[in-house]
Amino acid sequence: MTNFIKKITPNAKNDILAGITVSLAMIPEVVAFAFVAQIDPLVALSGAFIIGLITAIFGGRPGLISGAAGAVAVIFVAMIAEGHSKGMLFDTPIDNMGYFYLLACVILMGIIQVFAGVLKLGKFVRLIPHPVMMGFVNGLAIVIFWAQVKMFTHKSLQVSKEGVNEYVSTFMQGTELYIMIGLVALNMTIIWVIPKITKKIPASLTAILITTLIVVFSGLEVSTVGSYIIEGGGEGLKGEFPTPNLELWQNLPFNLDTLRFIFPFAILAASVGLIESLMTMNLVDELTETRGNGNKECIAQGAGNIVSGLFGGTGGCGMIGQTVININAGGRGRLSGIMMAITLLTFILFTDKFIEQVPIAALIGVMFMMVIETFAWSSFRILKKIPKSDAFVLITVSAVTVIFDLAIAVFVGVIISALVFAWENARRIRARKRFKEDGTKIYEIWGPLFFGSIATFNEKFDIKNDPIKVEIDFIEARISDHSAIEAIFALVEKYQAANKQIILKHLSEDCKVLLYKASPIFKDVIEENIDDPRYHLAANPEKFTKPLSDYNF
Repeated sequence: MTNFIKKITPNAKNDILAGITVSLAMIPEVVAFAFVAQIDPLVALSGAFIIGLITAIFGGRPGLISGAAGAVAVIFVAMIAEGHSKGMLFDTPIDNMGYFYLLACVILMGIIQVFAGVLKLGKFVRLIPHPVMMGFVNGLAIVIFWAQVKMFTHKSLQVSKEGVNEYVSTFMQGTELYIMIGLVALNMTIIWVIPKITKKIPASLTAILITTLIVVFSGLEVSTVGSYIIEGGGEGLKGEFPTPNLELWQNLPFNLDTLRFIFPFAILAASVGLIESLMTMNLVDELTETRGNGNKECIAQGAGNIVSGLFGGTGGCGMIGQTVININAGGRGRLSGIMMAITLLTFILFTDKFIEQVPIAALIGVMFMMVIETFAWSSFRILKKIPKSDAFVLITVSAVTVIFDLAIAVFVGVIISALVFAWENARRIRARKRFKEDGTKIYEIWGPLFFGSIATFNEKFDIKNDPIKVEIDFIEARISDHSAIEAIFALVEKYQAANKQIILKHLSEDCKVLLYKASPIFKDVIEENIDDPRYHLAANPEKFTKPLSDYNF
């Protein structure tokens, strides 16, 4: 315990102030996501507290902020609605059944994430190319910006023509709009000016306090955290300390039908949550020039979701917006995430009336400044300097993130990058042809031989017109996969079918083992004893006792 305290306290002041700032910025976003998922805002806030606390203590990336994120909340919308309908079909109808399915799904989501960490799948985030990372950052910055623009609206509950209750948003107009814009501009100006005067004062937190005091003492009628929650159908921030939700076990049917219903949503939510968390971890790694532990983060995210589901909270993951605010405010250690969670719980339990007076404009200003900091403006400058394929990936990932969601964008970006890489390497296979004095034709193969280059590899050989003896030398080639081994096997069979003698030289040891297993014919085809000065130079350096300058290579 003493060692843990020592580890989290070196940057205590900055971490504490950053955590408080992030908790304030967390509230409207979490509440907005609760409205999207059609659940009580307190359910989302409880989930944000539990997940944020557990990942801050046990996660693999100090400084990363987790909570009830929109990317995960969107997945649960259809499940909750369908769950409500299923609850009405029971012998004894159950109200709010979708909520109990949600909790079960969050628990299962967490279990899947823990298994992903145990199986060390977190390391695969290192395979994500830099253009995908830049596209992800730019797309997410645009999404967060547009989410703040939507805050310039009023929500009202109306009945549609089909008789369904739905929330309708209308943009602010006139004086109200101008006041809102003015307060946002004031907030952003304070955040921009303070660091130029002193770095000892947290800019974002100071801006929120100044803007709130101006609104409270001037009596301006503006949208606040409290009014925003009430407009969305909530009753306020006041809540209770999270406790195990016993109603889950009383109302949820534990059978195969329930598992079949929640499993697809749990898989999707777990995947999206891990991708967003690991991508955010990568971003923090770049910003802080340190390295996190992806597998440890997977396990912590999963544990956080399991506990959140058991205690009646919704699911979540790493939140890039709040994480960037934390980093920009000086938060670097685990204490910043712990402080965020504790402050959020304090708001819910004791200071709800004060927090409800914070104007939405103050939080929008913080988020706008975060968007400016997050967006990779350098991408505009380098677009013409990087390969066209990388530029295409960057733009595509940004667009897909905005139009669809993060998980799809990352998958699309990685697939395109992989295809481009395979295509470029497929064109690098070369064959240098020469003849020995006895008429033997030699093919010296250069480049990687894998599934993408097999067609080009086969085109290099003229089996019909080649002489009786042929040697294929792989000294400058690398056999990369099973498709390459199959191509070599097929080529040997074609030469032998044409009654021609073929020898394979300089194959790697692993490749030879596989070919020997594939067919006994390779015992006579692969040449093992090779007298090659290039090999002796690498394998027996002790033979060369004179300076290298004395040798004629």
